[in-house]
Order: sequence, then structure tokens, then C-alpha cells
Amino acid sequence: MQQAKAPGVTVNARSITFLTVVSVVYLLLSRFFIGPKSDELVLVVIVNVLFYAAPITRKFILGFSIFVIYWIIFDSMKAWPNYRFNPVHIKELYDFDKGLFGTWYQGKRITMNEYWLINHTPTVDLITGLFYLCWIPVPLGFATYLFFTRKKEFLYFALTFFTVNILGFIIYYTYPAAPPWYVQMRGFQFIANTPGNTGGLARFDSLVHADVFKGIYVKGSNVFAAMPSLHSSYPVIVLYYGLRNKLKWANIFFAMVMLGIWFTAVYASHHYVVDVLSGIVCAITGISLFNFIAKLKPVQSFLNKYASIIS
Repeated sequence: MQQAKAPGVTVNARSITFLTVVSVVYLLLSRFFIGPKSDELVLVVIVNVLFYAAPITRKFILGFSIFVIYWIIFDSMKAWPNYRFNPVHIKELYDFDKGLFGTWYQGKRITMNEYWLINHTPTVDLITGLFYLCWIPVPLGFATYLFFTRKKEFLYFALTFFTVNILGFIIYYTYPAAPPWYVQMRGFQFIANTPGNTGGLARFDSLVHADVFKGIYVKGSNVFAAMPSLHSSYPVIVLYYGLRNKLKWANIFFAMVMLGIWFTAVYASHHYVVDVLSGIVCAITGISLFNFIAKLKPVQSFLNKYASIIS
């Protein structure tokens, strides 16, 4: 007896029209609200190429559309920066972190960021830079692995990632916060439209003679989004799903990357210790929230249908 084919999305007049309209509208809106940027065009080209190239690439981009939507939301922060909605916390957060996690150095209490700013070394600069480069490829690489091996777990991971980010974005707009490097460079005065900065990661760029992190942070969507540290959230999600899927040795790697990113966030003056801890709490909250939502029957039905489309 012939096995029935799983439902999928085919290239037909309806799908072509839908994707074309969405692509054009997105490019027009991003140009109007954000301005002419190459990133948005590159994203649209990648999505369209993968959708039309072959059935497997079409399933791939349909699955990874969760990450595409996340990126679009993140990118839109350029048009509506959080400091337009609430006051930016600069000195308050600095004093809070110094009071809780500061250390005494040469007779003065300073933050851990200030301690490492004084006591950094080229070897640690190089190692921490490599760790911080993992915050994008490790989650995406892990997602790709799950996509090709465990479709349902891929959806759980991707939607958990999305949930954690939405929680983080809500906090960004509720509690805009300046990163440590901002205080080191500009003091406690709020300056709107401050561009992104590499902070201590500039030392890594100098060591490797390339603008690796400068190229990343010049495109930052929001400078005043230090709390929670979503960089610290992502490896928690990866390790959780690695443990959940019993990936053994890979989990040791995930744990090392997680600890490395946490340390680097403080070492490179991109986050206070309290930002890292809030990022960890944000990840745990997002994981728990999605696990609860995923048990609901309508959500289970949606996930099963979604999994069948990308299988």
C-alpha cells in the first residue's frame, strides 16, 4: 500500500504571489522606516532563493521563517528605539551592579567590568572574542542539526528561542539600560542616537587585524538594551535542548560556550553581571513558558501540522 505524502507548500501562483507581495512590502516598509540598508535586501534574496531552489530548501526556509521573523522584529528596533518610550537607566544600573557584584581594587570599589578593563590580557582578549563569536553560529548550527534530525524538537527550539527574545524585547522597552562601555566612554549623561560600539571586543579585532566585531556592532539595533543580556540567554536555550535530546559530548561543548559567553559579556564591558543573570532568568522563564504553552491542544495541533509541512 502506498504511503500518503505529508502535506507541504508547493510553488504555485498563490505561493508566488504571497511571497512576492510580502517581500516587496517588507522592503518598502524597511526603507521608509529604517532607511536604505543592504541587510534587508540580502534577507529577502536569501528567503526567495531558498523557497524557489528545491523542495528541501523550501522546507528549510519555511522552518527557519521563525528566525527570520525574529530578525525582522529585532531590526525594526532601529526605527523605534526604546529610549523614545521610557527613560534610559545609566547610573542607577551602574550603582546597583557595583553594590552587589563590585570588587575592591586599589582602595576603590569598582564594577567587575572596570576591573577587567584594567586587568585584561591579550590571551584572554583572544579567547573571549572567540567565545563571543559563538552566540550566532552555535544556536543556528544547532537549529540546523535539529531541523535535519528531529523536526519537532527543531520547532520547540526555534519557538523557545523566539519566546525568550520577545520577553527580552519587552524588558528592553520597559527598562532601557545603558551597557558598561557606554558609561566608560560617555559617563552618566544620556545621548540619543549613540551608535553601537565594540567595547572591549575591539581588542580582539586589533589582535586579529580585522573589523570582526566592529562589522557586527555597527549594525546594532539598540544601544540601550543591556538588560537582559540575550547573548547570555541563547546558550542556556542551546544547552537545555542539548540535554533534552541527550547529545552527550556536544553538551560539554555547549556548557563551555555558555560559560565563556557569560564571562565575556562582563569582561568585554558589554553587560553588567546583573545583566547576565537577568538573561539567564529570561531564558529559564521563556523555556518554562513555552513548555507550558506547547502542552495546549491547539498548540500541539499547530506544531504537528508545522512539522509535517517541513518534513
